[in-house]
Amino acid sequence: MTRSLAGRTILMSGGSRGIGLAIAERAARDGANVAILAKTDQPHPRLEGTIHTAAAAIEAAGGQALPILGDVRSEESVQEAVERTVERFGGIDVVVNNASAIDLSSTQDLPMKKYDLMQDINCRGSFLLAKTALPHLKASDAAHVLTLSPPLNLNPRWAGAHLGYTIAKYGMSLVTLGLAEEWREHGIAANSLWPRTAIATAAVQNLLGGDETMARSRSPQIMADAAHAVLTRDPAECTGRFLIDDDVLAEEGVTDLSVYGPPVEQLFPDFFLDA
Repeated sequence: MTRSLAGRTILMSGGSRGIGLAIAERAARDGANVAILAKTDQPHPRLEGTIHTAAAAIEAAGGQALPILGDVRSEESVQEAVERTVERFGGIDVVVNNASAIDLSSTQDLPMKKYDLMQDINCRGSFLLAKTALPHLKASDAAHVLTLSPPLNLNPRWAGAHLGYTIAKYGMSLVTLGLAEEWREHGIAANSLWPRTAIATAAVQNLLGGDETMARSRSPQIMADAAHAVLTRDPAECTGRFLIDDDVLAEEGVTDLSVYGPPVEQLFPDFFLDA
């Protein structure tokens, strides 16, 4: 692909590890600037990576990094992240809503504290980060908001399986739907990106099946390559879409996905996508 993010500035929520870090490193290989707003300042026994190790990886890949310790739930923290990003890099071209909390408990078993956490990080955090960055996105000639959330699938299977989590993720997708329409006049694209299959991340390892599911998952690199393709498209021509990683790559002419993991028949499907 000849399209590039060179010189572009990305502000991402989360990104210390997993899909977010893979997206950041892929952008860095183009020479992008990446600011990461996340809470992991010190190593965690079950979570690999911190904002500092992520920044080192971004710079090793060829980009400029700005690690920002903060919380996407806090207006003050998000405002500070936007201001520091603009002060360091001169503007913001891309917002990536990557931070997300997950709890698959049933309604009966889900504590309201966990429910509130998912709504505050997933839905409110996505809305807040994009809203706060808006003045700077308006000034960009290639502005994108990319949210890692699924298509809005009203098959009752998904809400019935884990209502609290479904509400939180669909809230993120509603942010995409609304911003794409509301900000179209400003030339700002808003899209969602979601994986076809499970992705080998800490969430899968710790919460969704451990080694067995990890062995049936694709590498985070497939989401990174798909995100890169979306973020280098013309905002006027690619907005308001709910995109799936392998569909994006197919649109780019990439059909051999073997580099990302096992054969498709061995892969574990992700949530919210009907067979």
